[in-house]
Amino acid sequence: MTGAEETSTLPFSRWWLVIAGAVAMGTGGVYQFAWSSIRGPLGAQIGAGETALGTVFTVFVVFQTVSQFPAGWVRDRYGPRWPLAVGALLLAAGYLGTASAAGAPLVYLAYAVGGMGAGIGYTVAMNTPVKWFDDHRGLATGVVGMTYGGASFLLIPAIRRGVTTQFEPTLLALAAGSGIAVAIAAIVLRDPPGMALRGDGAGGESGWSEATSPDDHDRAYTWRETLRTWQFWLLYAVFVVVNGVGLMLIGKAVTYAQQFGLAAAVATAGASAIAVSDAAGVLGGGWLSDRLGPIRTVAGSLVLCGLVLGGSVLAGSAGIGPAFVLLVGAAAFFRSPSFAVFPALVGTYYGEAHSSTNYALLYSAKLWGGVFGGTIASGLVVSLGWAETFGLGAALLVAAGLATTLVRPV
Repeated sequence: MTGAEETSTLPFSRWWLVIAGAVAMGTGGVYQFAWSSIRGPLGAQIGAGETALGTVFTVFVVFQTVSQFPAGWVRDRYGPRWPLAVGALLLAAGYLGTASAAGAPLVYLAYAVGGMGAGIGYTVAMNTPVKWFDDHRGLATGVVGMTYGGASFLLIPAIRRGVTTQFEPTLLALAAGSGIAVAIAAIVLRDPPGMALRGDGAGGESGWSEATSPDDHDRAYTWRETLRTWQFWLLYAVFVVVNGVGLMLIGKAVTYAQQFGLAAAVATAGASAIAVSDAAGVLGGGWLSDRLGPIRTVAGSLVLCGLVLGGSVLAGSAGIGPAFVLLVGAAAFFRSPSFAVFPALVGTYYGEAHSSTNYALLYSAKLWGGVFGGTIASGLVVSLGWAETFGLGAALLVAAGLATTLVRPV
């Protein structure tokens, strides 16, 4: 939908929908990015060890991922308000359960509930720009996507102080704030009239809404039809690599720096650079995709990501701390455009009508990426070494970038 068309269907600018989606996205992202601050005080509160706390995060990732397909299916048929309202309740319930949990099993349950709320918010928010924007689609998706980590970066200092001194009141405040924020977003969000009955077809490389044939604008792929296309599986494989290597970098950044004998300040700076750059890359990549095209943007950014990640191995081995921080931050920046481009690309290739469901299928690649970034990466570190493992990750990113150039409109 173009800016001229919005006035006949909305009483306000469609960019307010982007803001509402960003609120829902950022609120759900706090569960993931604030976990490193919550886990220590939580472990002391319930007497849980490292293995139990690690399992909590795994439970969150699983439920955050698998909840997106049913949530997307409901949203594509009935609109965003009801699933997002349920998501608001689940987010609040997750924090309430964590605050009052007496042991690890109850925390698992609470983070499973909160994970489902975060997953619902993610799929509803990310697919809102897809349904409303043909022009500026990449930028609008990037604005929503950047808040997943960006909002957490702003809140983490306060959360860290709060859970250290007042654990339960801090989580209760998070419960109230998240529930209210997402409930307000649910009131604002809506889909274009008749969206479930229409869908745009495949887009050309030079823009988001250029069809490959006159009939493509009437084509809306169901999730079963999407799974029968080779383009989906190539994008899926690329997304596994993006998530796997990215989660390895995010989860092991501090230890990665320490293995080279770099100072603690360098390790901390590297972790902070990753968080900031991840959010900036989503926004910058979305904006760039509107100008260069989605495939060129993803392919180029992933090749650059692999090159700078490989450079971080060399900088760390040479003991050059500032260069190491700069390069791991650049790696996070060049990895994250995929999270702005892929939701929009799915809507362009497979139609807007089922975009939430189809992107939820693609997002399930995060499960396998999580296995690689956690368990497999740890095994590689033990058997190969840190430099070799991150060098392998760099090579996989370059290969994923080159493979992306093979994608063609459906």
